[in-house]
Amino acid sequence: MTEGNFVDYVVMHVTSGNGGAGSAHLRREKFVTKGGPDGGDGGRGGHVIARATSNMWTLLHLKFKRHLRAEHGSNGGKQTSTGAEGADSYIEVPLGTVIRDTETTEILKELTEEGEEYIIAEGGMGGRGNSHFKSSTNQTPRYAQPGMEGQQVDVTIELKILADVGLVGFPNAGKSTLLSVITAAKPKIANYEFTTLKPNLGIVEYREFKTFVVADIPGIIEGAAEGKGLGHRFLRHIERNSTLLFMIPADAKDIGEQYGILLNELEKYNPELLDKDRLIAITKSDMLDEELKAELAKELDKSLPITYLFISSVAQKGLTELKDKLWEMLNKKGSDSN
Repeated sequence: MTEGNFVDYVVMHVTSGNGGAGSAHLRREKFVTKGGPDGGDGGRGGHVIARATSNMWTLLHLKFKRHLRAEHGSNGGKQTSTGAEGADSYIEVPLGTVIRDTETTEILKELTEEGEEYIIAEGGMGGRGNSHFKSSTNQTPRYAQPGMEGQQVDVTIELKILADVGLVGFPNAGKSTLLSVITAAKPKIANYEFTTLKPNLGIVEYREFKTFVVADIPGIIEGAAEGKGLGHRFLRHIERNSTLLFMIPADAKDIGEQYGILLNELEKYNPELLDKDRLIAITKSDMLDEELKAELAKELDKSLPITYLFISSVAQKGLTELKDKLWEMLNKKGSDSN
């Protein structure tokens, strides 16, 4: 998936179908001149429905589809025949999609399971035919109900990536390089900040044909929770990751300080993110000889409150240990929830 094809935010105006009108037909046959009312009900208007599918990773197909309308219901007919229902219109969305009311920003629904559906706009009910209004005092009603109008709704559709592991770090920390080495993903890689402008997903093939999904999130800078840099637009993609892998380069001035800043930005955005399992990867460790690595490890043992590993994506060092540790954390996470 190229960055230009990754769309995770669209605004749409949807309109459900109007209900069909009830019929005011009066029965008329060759030997029945005054057969009474036999008008049928109008059909329901079509719904606009969002449906989750695992076959999609992006909202690209909705990028230029800003208006969606469902069909109107058909009018009722004679012999109390009910009009046909209007066809529903479906919006296919990836797993992890959030539907919001654009005006109030209220979350209407989160779709996280295959085939899960949510009616965004309900179709109007069909009107009742005149056969419903017959009574002892009004045996030939010549009126019927009109169908109800459909709903018009402005919705914001947001994607929160569903991945097992989220890569968290400052720009140019080596997140994209790691993703390209341990998965088949081909993110853009360059030696400057904000190379990654869109999230990238990759599937890690683990031992015995096991797999887990890793998401590379655009680099965080101090103040991201307030909208600086790429802002909080992409921080939401971290919300559904089971485990967070903090990536800090070995040549950082203060590894502990960088970890604290990243943690602070996540806490300001959503304090619940701190409840996730965390692991630190010291990247670009091929720049360190064994003596420097041992010296740095002594300092990190004092300043870092969580487990850390030395890795080098370029030299492909420490990657097996990293995958083992991530799998262990993910497996523990699954066991705890059962």
